[in-house]
Amino acid sequence: MEEAKVKPKVILPKEKVKASRRNPSKLIIYGPPKIGKTTLISQLSDTLILDLENGSNFVDAMKIHISSIAELKDVGETIKKEGRPYKRIAVDTSTELEKWAEDLAKTMYMETPIGKNFKEKSILTLPNGGGYLWLRLAFERLQEYIETLAEEIIYIGHLKDKLIERDGKEVSAKDIDHTGKIRSIICSRADAVGYIYRKDTQMWVTFKSSDEIVCGSRCDHLKGQEFEFNWDKIYID
Repeated sequence: MEEAKVKPKVILPKEKVKASRRNPSKLIIYGPPKIGKTTLISQLSDTLILDLENGSNFVDAMKIHISSIAELKDVGETIKKEGRPYKRIAVDTSTELEKWAEDLAKTMYMETPIGKNFKEKSILTLPNGGGYLWLRLAFERLQEYIETLAEEIIYIGHLKDKLIERDGKEVSAKDIDHTGKIRSIICSRADAVGYIYRKDTQMWVTFKSSDEIVCGSRCDHLKGQEFEFNWDKIYID
């Protein structure tokens, strides 16, 4: 007779458990186009840029151009075989990654009994918004895979301007460019979300959350902070 497995004893904490991290393990940086987001990432040591948009052609960097999910998988498996040699992986951009997720979502849906005869070009044509559920699932699958490739992940995102009402007036608000709940998913998984912009000739980043700008941080040293961009202020260990 097979012996019953003994479950490990649960030891409940009797005092506060100290934080195990200070640096963000998942960071989102987003801002206007052509502001220099890729250039900033190229200046960060021990970081591989996964260039999904051919946006790194004009910068010297540790980078690799990827044009499909199949290529992403090939690169990822090579990274794993070589013992995950990079401290950080930067995805340039998460907005493009969502576009890839749409194709993956269609494949995933067609692997189900109900979707095997799906003939439409886009999964988003499913009735009652059903395609957006598959899009979210596909995006999460890609995100989870990328996050196995390095200790720290940076997502570079495009800016999405939107209008909100404040004091009876419409004002412009800054947000990361993602569809519906994907925006909530990627932001909730991130330890810090920073919006970058130019002040005079210098690049600045803000982690101050407000109605006009979507950003914030779980990291104590970044909460409510706004400063001239400096990687040493973001990664302090």
